[in-house]
Amino acid sequence: MSNNKPSVKIYTATWCAFCHAAKQYLDKLGVSYTDLDVEADPKIALEAVNKSGQRGIPVLDIDGDIIVGFDRPKIDQALKAHQIVT
Repeated sequence: MSNNKPSVKIYTATWCAFCHAAKQYLDKLGVSYTDLDVEADPKIALEAVNKSGQRGIPVLDIDGDIIVGFDRPKIDQALKAHQIVT
């Protein structure tokens, strides 16, 4: 069995209501994630732009699947595809 646990990263800002909603949704599902504040570090902001191709947040990186915005159906699909939730 592999020890490679799927990774979930979310690029956010403290003022972003959709970022808070996305994190609350992941919390409700019991999904652990790394919260990366795009305001705190310009390198993190650039990483989010490079991954998503745009400047909007939140950006979720679910084991390589990039989702821009709080798009619950896409988030659910990616979490299931990577067997993070059943």
